[in-house]
Amino acid sequence: MDKNMQRMRSQDVNPCTEESDGSQKCLDANNYDKTMCSAYFLRYKNCRKYWHNIMLNRRRDGVKPDMPTAEERQEILAAIGGKPY
Repeated sequence: MDKNMQRMRSQDVNPCTEESDGSQKCLDANNYDKTMCSAYFLRYKNCRKYWHNIMLNRRRDGVKPDMPTAEERQEILAAIGGKPY
């Protein structure tokens, strides 16, 4: 696996790895019929949008790193009662 792929698979860099894997598994299971996996795609899109907004807010407020670590994300999700997407 090349370094860029390893970086994107890192939980600290990509908060939506689980949703990405789910959509890929759905495509694999349904012979790449995208119409069968629209719920997975929507979940992934909403995940990316949610964490992108968090990243922008942290950047605006001067918090480093811009993207919360995997531990911080778990705390954020626990505080709001689960995934909002």
